[in-house]
Amino acid sequence: MATKALRATLLAAVGSLALAACNLQVHPRDESTGSSGSTINLLIGGDNGSPTMQRNFNPYLGTHRTSVVFMYEPLVYVNGITSKETPFLATAHQQPSASSVVFTIRSAVRWSDGQAFTPDDVIFTFNLLKRFPALDVQGIWQHIKSVSAAGDKVTVTLKTPDVPAVQIIEQTLIVPKHSWQSIKDPVTATNPNPVVTGPYVLDRFNPNQYTLKKNPNYWQADKVVADRLTFPGSNTQLDVVKNGYDWAYSFIPDVQGTWVGSKKQTNHYWFPPGGTISLFLNLTKAPFDNLDFRKGLSYALDRKTIADKAETGYVQPATQAGLLLPNQQVFLDPSLPDGGNITQDTSKALSYFSKAGFTRRGNALVDKSGHQLKLTLMVPSGYTDWLQGVQTVQQQLRQIGINVGLQTPQPPAAQQALQNGNFDVAVSAFGGSGIPHQDFSLLLDSRLGAPVGKQSNGDFAHFHDPKVNALLDQLKQTTDTKKQLAIIHQLEHVVYDQVPVVALFYGGLWGLYSTKKVTGWPSQHNPYAPLTPWTSASLLIMTKLQKAK
Repeated sequence: MATKALRATLLAAVGSLALAACNLQVHPRDESTGSSGSTINLLIGGDNGSPTMQRNFNPYLGTHRTSVVFMYEPLVYVNGITSKETPFLATAHQQPSASSVVFTIRSAVRWSDGQAFTPDDVIFTFNLLKRFPALDVQGIWQHIKSVSAAGDKVTVTLKTPDVPAVQIIEQTLIVPKHSWQSIKDPVTATNPNPVVTGPYVLDRFNPNQYTLKKNPNYWQADKVVADRLTFPGSNTQLDVVKNGYDWAYSFIPDVQGTWVGSKKQTNHYWFPPGGTISLFLNLTKAPFDNLDFRKGLSYALDRKTIADKAETGYVQPATQAGLLLPNQQVFLDPSLPDGGNITQDTSKALSYFSKAGFTRRGNALVDKSGHQLKLTLMVPSGYTDWLQGVQTVQQQLRQIGINVGLQTPQPPAAQQALQNGNFDVAVSAFGGSGIPHQDFSLLLDSRLGAPVGKQSNGDFAHFHDPKVNALLDQLKQTTDTKKQLAIIHQLEHVVYDQVPVVALFYGGLWGLYSTKKVTGWPSQHNPYAPLTPWTSASLLIMTKLQKAK
């Protein structure tokens, strides 16, 4: 069965890559005096009141995921686009074997109420998630056998040799034992006055807008220049621009003209790849179970045109290697032709279709009985960028002679159809966790799937190859980085050669930022973190920013 972490990764990719801006009903108040004054207040878009906000700062199940990650810290932050790790509450970790990991817990850290942070808080947090599984949103206890502490070390013993699990476990947000041990039901607890180790604490709250203020007890307080963060209850593209947001996550079709505009000296954007938008082919059904047919589909498509139509030129066509490029270039097998990119080749496509039993007759691609090939593309309703891309796919396949229909069910129905195997070709996303094993497992591990008609939590295409499952197991069990890379290269060839999905284009992470008050934001030239305000990337960003001159 799939772990919660794997399910969360896929659902996060699907949700975040299709994220649209919410409606703004109040005008945010910016109390900053800017770079010329003594106080810096950053206006941040990323929360949603729907229609008003509740004072619920439960770090696992609360309503304000955006602000929680500015307050609570993990042991280690993993960059989802480069896989680079940055220590936070753990200064280091070692793996004596593939079945255990030892974290060195940072000393001289205090909670925001002044009490000392200790390894006991880490042990308490892990055991809290064990006792209340609903809090274990990343599914860490599906990997953990036991946890223990000795001095400044916390040892996590795993159920099986499972090296990639460490990067899941280490991203758990840590809560204080002294304030959480008396909570009778932490699943329903709203945690209205969070006690935290992070750079910010709750300042003022109302149903339309709330603020965080700098935590004077923060162990890196000298690196934090923004004094206050303001979170409006919701945000539209118009108000992000009109009200002068400092940081927002929003897809703007004409970002150069609308967001940058006349403020080109201070308003900037960065849209790195956050996942791979792909055609998931139902491999349990003919003709999708035929490799030649899948290759025919792949070569029939002009990915550059599809990407441009879907995301107005802001993203690149995706490699068929299963990686986010160029950010994961370090993992790419140099032997893959053209970095795994597939160029449209109609002649080659028709040749593969012919091998699969379909030939061109007039303007139609027909089977041996003379019937035109028909298939249906499913894309969730409301995912307008995906729909534009899929309509381009539809046009290109029709040009080669395929009768292509569209289905646009509501997102829950589309997800259910994926899980139940009730589709021909579905548009979905994979990748973006920063953990290669996790990304490839979602795509290739048949043990995460289920028989057709039964609910599946991964491997929606129902790809099945015992040799590939064995490779994934080897990747889990080795701590040798050279061996890990060699196995990742083999998995790239599986995606490239066996075409379990047809990769189309990268889904962008739509980061907007202003350098009017602060500089040092992540960018294409300095990709130390994605501009995703709802992830622990926020911690790294807040300690990298500097006052604008």
